[in-house]
Amino acid sequence: MNDATAQPGEARSPGISYQQLLDTDTHPVPDVLRLESPRYLGNDDIDVAHYTARAWHDLEVQRLWPKLWQFACRDSDIPEVGDHVIYEIARSSYIVVRTDSDTIKAYPNACLHRGRQLKDHAGRCSEIRCAFHGFAWNLDGTLKDVPARWDFDHVRDEQFSLPECRVGVWAGFVMINPDPQAEPLEQFLGEIIEQFSVWDLADRYTQAHVAKVIHANWKIAQEAFCEALHVGATHPQILPYLADTNSQVDIWDNFARVVTAGGSPSPRLDWAPTQDQMMRAMTDTRHDEASPLPVGDDESMRAVGASASRDRWRSAVGDRVDEMSDAEMMDSIDYTVFPNFHPWGAFNRIVYRFRPNGDDHRSSIMECLFLAPFQGERPANVPVHFLNESETFLDAPELGMLGKVFNQDLFNMANVQRGLEATHKPGVTLANYQESKIRWLHQKLTQWIEAPT
Repeated sequence: MNDATAQPGEARSPGISYQQLLDTDTHPVPDVLRLESPRYLGNDDIDVAHYTARAWHDLEVQRLWPKLWQFACRDSDIPEVGDHVIYEIARSSYIVVRTDSDTIKAYPNACLHRGRQLKDHAGRCSEIRCAFHGFAWNLDGTLKDVPARWDFDHVRDEQFSLPECRVGVWAGFVMINPDPQAEPLEQFLGEIIEQFSVWDLADRYTQAHVAKVIHANWKIAQEAFCEALHVGATHPQILPYLADTNSQVDIWDNFARVVTAGGSPSPRLDWAPTQDQMMRAMTDTRHDEASPLPVGDDESMRAVGASASRDRWRSAVGDRVDEMSDAEMMDSIDYTVFPNFHPWGAFNRIVYRFRPNGDDHRSSIMECLFLAPFQGERPANVPVHFLNESETFLDAPELGMLGKVFNQDLFNMANVQRGLEATHKPGVTLANYQESKIRWLHQKLTQWIEAPT
């Protein structure tokens, strides 16, 4: 709706809508992509302090991270009893350990004797023993050993178990909540469980896992992946095949999504690319190179690209790819589970996670995982590839063409942080529709920060 009678938040980009594009699909489109849940959340500016103020960071440390469900690892990262990883967020550290074949637990990573960090790295263990004095706990958190026990007659075994976080597993993601009184994971996730039932992310392995410290607040880093409005200025090379401002934005309670069509040109272009030009842009093919997927004038680049994608995944998925729509093969289906977890739908493989970089509110850790389907024996998950300060995402060849795109985003992030530190404007102004996912994030964030303690 773009006429003068449109109410606030109802305006949409000119050009074909996402739902109209789905009508042209060569295969049946799953119901989950036919859902629409726009939400007008007002047009107030977002307080710059959310990004720049140490006091706001301290409130997040006190009221957000200790009380929310958050993605800690994949269950396949800890397949055997005793396998454990360290999950860190802001000032906190947690041990996530498999205690038996069907149980995963999480404990604050601190000895109950003198507070020494219990585990320094991922691995496998038969007990959780402190390296300082030797206090030890069984994998299930019960007290196992007290050195010089005669001097600790005041320690009662039943009162000296490791404190437990809540733990849940959804779609292969191990989620923890440090608050033992938190609502169940299924209740927190809500409808997203049903929406993802068409895509089995549990039956995937970690094909790539790249991390890098970003010199910007975790919300700045995250928000670069919460809208497509920036594509025209930041990623102009993808405009011929990505319908940026025609993205569909849907908001529910604790999750939201932005769906951006591939194989459909941006309505902001002042020229009309041919179907073959769209394909050449998507495959990053130079003008003097032969196209790996030539598209005829009477063909649809979107359909040709989707067919090639089905062929690419057939060895891993089998004939099930023949039931998948063009949309599932071509589109960016970017979900965000509040506050910082981004699983993508269909065969995109992408999962993002954004965290504060320790206790520094001006830097963060950005992570990108590729979760790939497979047949036969599950391949081993790759270890995280943590890029150093001098490396860029192009130094992670496993990201493929995304490395170039991420570097373009990286160019903006630190400059946004510096700009917000310098601005005299007290708030950030957002689009009513295209950036409504960002507004949703901040409204949720404010609810948690201002909730009675």
